[in-house]
Amino acid sequence: MHLSLLPAALCRTGVHRCSFRAMPIRARRTRILWRTLLTAALAALIATLMSPVAAQGAASAPRAPGESRPVYSYEDAIRESVWVDIVRPRELDRTGRRIPVIMDASPYYSCCGRGNESQLKTYDENGDPVQLPLYYDNYFVPRGYGYVAVDLAGTNRSDGCVDVGGRSDVRSAKAVVDWLNGRAHGYTSRTGKERTKATWTNGATGMIGKSYDGTVAQGVAATGVRGLKTIVPIGAISSWYDYYFAKGAPLYGSGPEWLSNYVESPEARARCGAVQQRLIDGAPRSGDWTPLWSERDHVPDADKVRASVFVVHGMQDLNVRTKHFGQWWDALADNGVDRKIWLSQTGHVDPFDFRRADWVRTLHRWFDHELLGHDNGVDREPMADIERAPDRWSTDRVWPPRGTRAVQLRPAKGTAPGVGTLGTRPGKGAETFTDDPRLSETAWAERIDTSTPGKAGFTSKPLARDLRLSGSSTVTVTATPTTRTAHLSAVLVDLGPDTIRDYSAAGEGITTLPERTCWGASTTGDSSCFKETRAKTADVDYTIFSRGWADLGNWADAGHGRPLTPGKPHTITLDLAATDHVVPKGHRLALIVAGTDRNLIEPPADTPTLTLDLARTSAHLPLVGGTDAFTTSATVVPRASRLDGVAPPRRINPVPGGSTS
Repeated sequence: MHLSLLPAALCRTGVHRCSFRAMPIRARRTRILWRTLLTAALAALIATLMSPVAAQGAASAPRAPGESRPVYSYEDAIRESVWVDIVRPRELDRTGRRIPVIMDASPYYSCCGRGNESQLKTYDENGDPVQLPLYYDNYFVPRGYGYVAVDLAGTNRSDGCVDVGGRSDVRSAKAVVDWLNGRAHGYTSRTGKERTKATWTNGATGMIGKSYDGTVAQGVAATGVRGLKTIVPIGAISSWYDYYFAKGAPLYGSGPEWLSNYVESPEARARCGAVQQRLIDGAPRSGDWTPLWSERDHVPDADKVRASVFVVHGMQDLNVRTKHFGQWWDALADNGVDRKIWLSQTGHVDPFDFRRADWVRTLHRWFDHELLGHDNGVDREPMADIERAPDRWSTDRVWPPRGTRAVQLRPAKGTAPGVGTLGTRPGKGAETFTDDPRLSETAWAERIDTSTPGKAGFTSKPLARDLRLSGSSTVTVTATPTTRTAHLSAVLVDLGPDTIRDYSAAGEGITTLPERTCWGASTTGDSSCFKETRAKTADVDYTIFSRGWADLGNWADAGHGRPLTPGKPHTITLDLAATDHVVPKGHRLALIVAGTDRNLIEPPADTPTLTLDLARTSAHLPLVGGTDAFTTSATVVPRASRLDGVAPPRRINPVPGGSTS
């Protein structure tokens, strides 16, 4: 029975408001008659659904409420290129039913590949797509979605020039969303003579992608474009300045001009010299903030975001560090955006490669809810999934959890130079260390209880109960340098034995296996079968779980450095990467302050010795339970072995995407 047959239906729409009692008697009788008929029809329908035959069918093919099913042919799908590559169900094209779109805009489709197996786009003799990387089209097109793979400007078959996160990147992807919604022109040829319209879509678009791809999704969402319903950024950059610098300290790797040259097509590389030069001029290695960085900072525009956001990030990602998701997440919270988050123990790894079955199932339900409008309950489930140990996950109704408070912990002198304590009481006196660019955070942590000249370490007593840190931390340091330049590092360490994902190894926490599993339909040229993975683990005696850096010369202005005055104290706050980590009962919490963190930041021009004023140095940590959560015990926990730890992190490929792009 169609609702259009019910004469009183408009009284409940909210558009036409009326009262049943105010109706004429004849109208009321008519409505009562229709109610009776509708009740009888519903009763008959329920009886049919509960019949043995129906029950047997339901048992043999269980179906979640509002779940899209793979009922359309992937083999016969329409594959076309209108200077974006499209795959969509042919059956729905015949019926005229308009469908939503899943979209991945990337610069990597021809230069470097996508996913753990570095897949590239391939085309037939007509220029139409044969293989589109990853499983999105294989899995979702048979379920009634269109899939669009967009080459960013200056890459693969697109014109223009790569500007590494700037207006061209964002606007070229936004233009596709506008085209899908009938607000922009598309063309069937590169010369732009014959227009084409996306009459097959309803315009509802979800953007997804890892690293650079997810960064572009965030940039497009920050324009507030209509029709973009959701984004799923995986290991994404929220501010390109923070990818290359940490409050003035250059992070390892070249500037954006190197990345532009790396991903550009040969044709674009030949004609885009002027754009390359603007990237060089606008991003000086001094670490000063420039207009180029303002253009590439999406955090201030989070208040424009209309789309829901499903964030995924590895908490040990040393390529796109976790500050990126932390500041983006907090800005979205201030704007009241619908959000969901997964945080793993991996490095720069896609969830398809660390939690595959659960990920595909969750992503399926997320897109069904956000793009098809199915009430499947995914929006009422816990907001956060956190990996506590390899392949062991917990959930939180909201993230950070309610009751999380910033707690000030203070370093103090201990019984030996550079081996101090960490507690709630203000420290006195000073600690001194000399920058040694040969040392890394792992070198500092493995000798935390030993006096060494290259770091100042401060440890709590063994914890009396588990201590959970959830969110972003800061460390404020007052330091007196002996030179005119100095860089600082601060790291938080969980001191105690554990088994973790080996994020410092080549797979950044995963091992790729030869066996394959299939996720969707396949064709001769585009298989849905991908190599399986398993967690690669390491037994450690400590875990570094948050870190941050700064150029002390930026003490007066976070965006602009200046020469230091030797012998004068300078105060600066370091932003530590967001995380969610539990320091178990019996372990100790440590704060290390040092100079150059080898392989993660570049050393300063000088080799300074720095003296910390402990009374003016503190850490603000997001503790679940607030100050009361930080309780220690005088009991000394026996240590099974010395602090060997994991190998120092390898030098990270400065490509957002890295070896597992």
